[in-house]
Amino acid sequence: MFKIKVLIIDDSALIRSVLKELINSQPDMEVVGVAPDPYAARELIKETNPDVLTLDVEMPKMNGLEFLEKLMRLRPMPVVMISTLTEEGSNVTLKALELGAVDFITKPKLGVTEGMQTLTDDIVGRIRIAAQARIRRHSASTVAPNRPQPISGHILHTTEKVIFIGSSTGGTEALKEVLTRMPADAPAIMMTQHMPETFTQSFAQRLNSLSAMTVKEAVHNERIMPGHAYLAPGHSHLLVRRSGAYYYAELSQAAPVNRHRPSVDVLFNSAAQAVGANAIGVMLTGMGRDGAAGMLAMREAGAYTIAQDEASCVVYGMPKAAVEVGAVQEVAPLQNIAGRILDRLAQRG
Repeated sequence: MFKIKVLIIDDSALIRSVLKELINSQPDMEVVGVAPDPYAARELIKETNPDVLTLDVEMPKMNGLEFLEKLMRLRPMPVVMISTLTEEGSNVTLKALELGAVDFITKPKLGVTEGMQTLTDDIVGRIRIAAQARIRRHSASTVAPNRPQPISGHILHTTEKVIFIGSSTGGTEALKEVLTRMPADAPAIMMTQHMPETFTQSFAQRLNSLSAMTVKEAVHNERIMPGHAYLAPGHSHLLVRRSGAYYYAELSQAAPVNRHRPSVDVLFNSAAQAVGANAIGVMLTGMGRDGAAGMLAMREAGAYTIAQDEASCVVYGMPKAAVEVGAVQEVAPLQNIAGRILDRLAQRG
């Protein structure tokens, strides 16, 4: 039986031991090496050729982010960040994802052994997802894209259109790619990205700093405005509702859907009901099937639907599921999706 080969890099002997025990308890994975720092890891990578690395952020000699940057530039491979820093320093986590890490897990603050054991399913699940991820060589370029040109004509003023985006694994960078190509006067965007509540506000702030649009974490009952992008907070489902001539954000702490809260299906189903043919639905990279049924409902309600293509996805799960159920009208590479949205708006203006 094929086993996922995992290399653990962590300066804590306890974490190394607990992770090794958890991973080796799974029938489809095995730990091929443990390292207390990146220098020791460098040799083990050459010797063991692992499928996935788990990497701590804060280590002696070289911190995890510095090592990650060098690794993704020289020998790209799937990396899952595991650190206490990721919860407190969400910006550190976002930087790791930007550098090419596939996903992240937070160590428990207290009771490490018991805490890590309760996270077993989450940890091994993320390792399995990482093993399937498409990893690309990281470019050190930090040149920002040119600011998109404003939308000309009357697109925004005939009917109030809204764009809905769902994403999961790999979605932080995919959302950044789409939003940075959207002009400041684009129609409102509502987004659900699978992410813990400790990270969504920092993520929204980061997107806001990079985008011509105003990006923010969604607030219950706020009016949805053109030129703004609204991110579901990690603690609640995000929905859209219509009242009179306007759309409003609605947050719900109802039970998880497809094991997620926020759930893409919840957002997309609300779009089908409230926005109908004035909606555009976009499915980006992610593991699982969340959003497929909701996107089908959007299409049946008259919305236009786009999915990211397999070649540009980190994990081709959610877009694939949407295609399989007949929810998708157009498939496009990530770098073209913003342009396709704008083209569609121009056609329907």
